[in-house]
Amino acid sequence: MSMPVIVGIGQTPYAVKRDDVSLQELIFTAAKLALDDAGLTYSRENPRDRIGVSFGTALGGVCQAEDQHVRFLKKGTRGVNPTLALQVFGGSAHSNIAIEFGFRGVGTTNSNSCASGTVAVGEALRYIRDGVADVVVAGGAEAPLGTLTFWAFDIIKTMSRWEGDPELSCRPFDQLRDGFVMGEGAASLIIEELEHARNRGAHIYAEVFGYSLNNDAFHMTSPLPSGESCIRAMREALADAQLAPEQIDYINAHASSTQLNDSTETMSIKQVFGNDTRTPASGTKGYYAHPLGATGAIEAMLATLALQHQWIPPTINYHNPDPVCDLDVVPNHGRPGQLTYVMSNSFGFGGINACVILGKVKD
Repeated sequence: MSMPVIVGIGQTPYAVKRDDVSLQELIFTAAKLALDDAGLTYSRENPRDRIGVSFGTALGGVCQAEDQHVRFLKKGTRGVNPTLALQVFGGSAHSNIAIEFGFRGVGTTNSNSCASGTVAVGEALRYIRDGVADVVVAGGAEAPLGTLTFWAFDIIKTMSRWEGDPELSCRPFDQLRDGFVMGEGAASLIIEELEHARNRGAHIYAEVFGYSLNNDAFHMTSPLPSGESCIRAMREALADAQLAPEQIDYINAHASSTQLNDSTETMSIKQVFGNDTRTPASGTKGYYAHPLGATGAIEAMLATLALQHQWIPPTINYHNPDPVCDLDVVPNHGRPGQLTYVMSNSFGFGGINACVILGKVKD
C-alpha cells in the first residue's frame, strides 16, 4: 500500500482588515509556499497528471459577495466585479490552484464547515494510499471577515462577546470561555507518496497514518451531548492508523472556546484515552482565532511542526481552570515532548467530525 507523507507546508499571514486580501490570494499564497517548501516544480505550460488538489473552505467567497452587493446597490451591475460568480464558487479553491500551477490530477473542494481543512488532508491520504495520485496539494482557506458573516454567527450565539482585552477573547478550555473568535487565513500541506518523495530527495516532515469522518446527525450548532460520534471518530482514526490510544503522544484539540464544544470534546477524549489520561491535549486557537474551514489545515500543520520540533504547543489565555475540562491542556507555555504519533481533531458545525493522525516516518 502506498504511504502518504508530508513534504511541504505553507501558511499565509493573516489580514488585519477585510479589504486587505481575497480568498483567492490566501489560497494561492499558501499553496505556493507549500510547493516551494516541498521543492516541487510546476508549470502551466507543462501540466502534470499525477498531482492533485484537495482543499476545503466553509463559506467560500461569501464576503466577496457581500462587498460586491454594496457596490451593486450604489452603481448597479456596472459596479460589480465581472468575476464575482467565480469568486463565490467554493470549488474554485482547488480549480484555481490546478489552473495556476498546472495540476491535472484529482481535484476537489469540500465545504464541511469547521472540519473542511481536516477533511481535505484526510482525503489526500486516501488519494495517495489508493494510488490515484503521486502528490496532492491539501489545505484549507477562509476569508470570512465581513459584517454580515459576523452578525450571522452572532445571531446563533456562537461568537464571543468578551468586552475585555481582545487578545484574551479566545480562551479554549478556560471556565470563562464564551464563544469562538472568527479569524481568516489559509494553510497548505504537500502530501506525497513515500517512495516518490524519497526518489527525488524530498525532506519528509511526517507520515499521514490515519483518518476518519462522521456526523452527529443531531444538531447544526450543538454537539451530540453523549459525544458518541466524536468518540467514534477518534477510535476510527486510531483503527485506520493501526494504533492504540496509548501510542498517541499529543492531541491538537478542536477546542473552539465555546462552552459546549470544549466540555464535550474533553469528555470524548477521556472516553477514548481514559479518565486519568495524561496525553497532552491543547487548543491552539488562542493564537489565530477560528478561521472556520481553514482551521483543520492550520492545525494539521501545527501537529506536523510539533513532530518536527518535538515541541508541544500550549493552550494560551488559560487562567481559570474548568473542572469539566480537566485534561492536560498544556496551559500557557509550550514544552518539549517525545512525540511519535499525534492526533488532530476537528468537530464542526453540522455535527461534522474529522480526525487525522500524523507520525514520524518509520525507517
